[in-house]
Amino acid sequence: MSNYLETLEKRRSIYALGKNVNVEASQIEGTIKEAVRLSPSAFNSQTSRVVILTGESQTQLWDLVAEDLKIEMKRQGVPDEAFEGTKQKLEGFKAAFGTALFFEDTAIVKNLQEQFALYADKFPDWSEQSTGIAAINAWTALAELEIGANLQHYNPVINDSVAKVWAIPENWELKSQLVFGSIEAPASEKEFTSDDERFKVFH
Repeated sequence: MSNYLETLEKRRSIYALGKNVNVEASQIEGTIKEAVRLSPSAFNSQTSRVVILTGESQTQLWDLVAEDLKIEMKRQGVPDEAFEGTKQKLEGFKAAFGTALFFEDTAIVKNLQEQFALYADKFPDWSEQSTGIAAINAWTALAELEIGANLQHYNPVINDSVAKVWAIPENWELKSQLVFGSIEAPASEKEFTSDDERFKVFH
C-alpha cells in the first residue's frame, strides 16, 4: 500500500480527543493552511476560507454551540432532558485542542455565476465540493501528524453567533467544523461495503 493510502486509512472520525498534542500549535495551523491552499477548486476559484480556533477561542466556540443549540431545540419543542445527551457530546468537542471552521466565499461563487452564465446553476454544487475537498485534505494531513479529528455541521444554527464573535465577513458562509486534538481513544473497527457493490470496472 502506498504511503498516501496508508495516511488515508489513518484518517478516521476520532471522538475521544484531548489537548495533549505532540506538535506546536503553529505547525498544526500551518498544516491546515497548506492543505487548504493545495486543495483544488472549480476554475481555481479558491473559495475556501478557514478560521482556526484554539485555547480560549476553542472553549468559547463550543459554549456558544451549546447555547445556540439549546435555544433551537427548545424552539422546536424538544424536551429539555433531550439536551443532556447532546450537551455531553458538545463537552467532548470542547475538550479537543481546537476547531477549524470551514467557510465558502459566496461573493466569489456569485461572481463566477455572473461571468459564466452557462454553468451558473453548477457553481453552488462545485463550491460544496470544494469545501469538502479542503476539509478532508486538512483532516488527512492532521492524521499524518498523529492528530485525531472529526467533522461536525452545526451550521446554520451557529452562523450568526460565530459571525458576531469572530467578525466573519458577510459573504463567508459556514459549512463545517473540523474538531481536532490528541487521540485519547482510537476509532472503532470500520466495516466496508463489498467492492462488488461499489465499483464497476470495464476494459
